[in-house]
Amino acid sequence: MKQNRRTFLVTATSFIGTASFPVLSQSTYPSRSIRIVVPFPPGGSTDVAARTIAERLANDFGQPVIIDNRPGAGTTIAAAQVATSPADGHTLYITGTISHASASALYTNLQYDPVKSFEAVGFVTESPFILVVNSTSPYRTVQDLIQATRAQQGAVTYSSSGNGAAPHLSTELIARSAGVKFLHIPYKGVGPALMALLANEVHFTVADAAAVPHITSGRLRALSVLSANPSSMLAGVAGLSASGVSDVDISSNLGILAPAGTPAAILDRLNSSINRALAQDEIKAKLSGLGQMAAPRSRADFQRTLTNDVRRYASVVKEVGIRID
Repeated sequence: MKQNRRTFLVTATSFIGTASFPVLSQSTYPSRSIRIVVPFPPGGSTDVAARTIAERLANDFGQPVIIDNRPGAGTTIAAAQVATSPADGHTLYITGTISHASASALYTNLQYDPVKSFEAVGFVTESPFILVVNSTSPYRTVQDLIQATRAQQGAVTYSSSGNGAAPHLSTELIARSAGVKFLHIPYKGVGPALMALLANEVHFTVADAAAVPHITSGRLRALSVLSANPSSMLAGVAGLSASGVSDVDISSNLGILAPAGTPAAILDRLNSSINRALAQDEIKAKLSGLGQMAAPRSRADFQRTLTNDVRRYASVVKEVGIRID
């Protein structure tokens, strides 16, 4: 087995055969183990969220649930593998909507369509992106950054977790809305991007929950979340609409997809099972520890978000001229 690929098995042995659980025949879905493909290595927040959901699916369906980590090429290796899997509900894909939606614009010769090759199963989590500056920064608001850039285009710099990554694309949406040009300095990951800001090598960055400990310690200052309205996870931090950027509303969404053609009845059962899990206090607490909020919603909601994100990020990628390959 390759080093960058591991599998994780959630057994349902303790549930099979109990009086509270009906016996599943081979003709009833699921007839064998369910596989959830994760586009990142083990240990990250997406991986942990997938394992958390897997335990509940194993409980509900009485079958093992395997976590299959397939990192590489952004998220496209994992997505391509799922897109060509049988559409029978036994292969699922957990991914961030922004990275999935932007792939078709960032990569040439993609072997799948981010919308047409998949069926929406449902949301898993939602979490805020946060625009942060060093605590010593003279910038106190998002408008301060915008005004400084208007005075001298490219004078205000920002770090991101990588070229084409969600924080990069999200920041470019803000810049487009404000009619300014920030100078992008990409790093290899969220950690290095935050370290650059802590060292005052850049003026700001957009990050996920990884920035929260630095905000709490007083080393970084949060100017805004990137959603239009404040997030319940960051008390006292304004949303972008209060910062004068009224047409940008961005959150980090995690959801589950299945191959196109998967029967609606199976998708509905999966959605119901996931939403029941996300309503449990234990699951909410575990996800909150990852900096994520449980987001039990309908399949239609997820499909609508994904379709809109493809349109939105394709536009900004083309305008800025971002390419990965």
